[in-house]
Amino acid sequence: MSGAPTANWSYPTAIKFGAGRIRELPAACAQAGITRPLLVTDRGLAALPVTAATLAILDAAGLGRAIFAEVDPNPNEVNLAAGLAAYKAGGHDGVIAFGGGSGLDLGKMVAFMSGQTRPLWDFEDIGDWFTRADPAGIAPIVAVPTTAGTGSEVGRASVITNSQTHVKKIIFHPKVLPTVVICDPELTVGMPRMITAGTGMDAFAHCLEAFSSPFYHPMSQGIALEGLRLVNTYLPRAYADGSDIEARAHMMSAAAMGAVAFQKGLGAIHALSHPVGAVYGTHHGTTNAVVMPACLRFNRPAIEDRIAMAAAYLGIAGGFDGFYARVLELNALLAIPSGLAALGVEQARLDVLTAMALADPSVGGNPVAMTAENTRALFAEAM
Repeated sequence: MSGAPTANWSYPTAIKFGAGRIRELPAACAQAGITRPLLVTDRGLAALPVTAATLAILDAAGLGRAIFAEVDPNPNEVNLAAGLAAYKAGGHDGVIAFGGGSGLDLGKMVAFMSGQTRPLWDFEDIGDWFTRADPAGIAPIVAVPTTAGTGSEVGRASVITNSQTHVKKIIFHPKVLPTVVICDPELTVGMPRMITAGTGMDAFAHCLEAFSSPFYHPMSQGIALEGLRLVNTYLPRAYADGSDIEARAHMMSAAAMGAVAFQKGLGAIHALSHPVGAVYGTHHGTTNAVVMPACLRFNRPAIEDRIAMAAAYLGIAGGFDGFYARVLELNALLAIPSGLAALGVEQARLDVLTAMALADPSVGGNPVAMTAENTRALFAEAM
């Protein structure tokens, strides 16, 4: 890059952050212009007290208690069709996207597709395909994360798996950005430890890949660096004691920061984990954590000095080697499986997974150019 850099930047939305702020959900709906909300979440969350309490808050405010929860861990177009049917049958005028990445992503897509006439895949994040959408047909969205990981609450896209091809597709539109976000760390207190670990390492992966990406975006770079520090400091605490509300709050910040930061780019970690998740149905954040050490080694020639700077900021001695050792330590502490084979990935599928990885949009942000040869070798090493 010679001379002064040029870039296009866009930053997120209104966030009401703090313990107990779920009580402000009716006001958030009013701010977004929603009078008949449909709360979209996943099956596991639908039965939990946190969801019942949220529906009671809506009901008490005269907003009803409509819920749609037929959402898979890796949501697909079949889930979306069912959600749209529920949205239209109920005469709804907006969506409350509630939950982890799957509930948030599907909720955003129900709102997005509620007034479109073209099929979902016409809006994949390729070039200017988003301009095919009718902006007037996008319903307002209030997002309420209940995990600290994906950061989908501050994102303008959703990841939807094509159930026929088992490929994860990114559907993008600027108006998919929720109008209001409620980040209430009390909602994350009941998360199972495995989900705390996997979602927390997802946030770490977002920050790490954004920080390492070669593109010019100093705003994202700074946010990614502080996000790394927050996860490194507070994820072990949240994992050790789920009711540590300070740790839970900082992890919610780190999750949102990771998703803001990855506007700068993602890389090999996501390029590998997207196909694995799509084919094997694995947890996205956990898969990211599993492949992270191999991807750090892979990218070392391009990022060694930059990671040494991050290590110093995080208070980790030993430069790149110290940072790498800390990632291994975090994975061990959080009981992350050591290698893709432990997630059920088969050697016989590596060629297929390699082809899928190279077609994933994340490859473009990796600091080391990804080829068929080195990506296949990276998969083999990550096994």
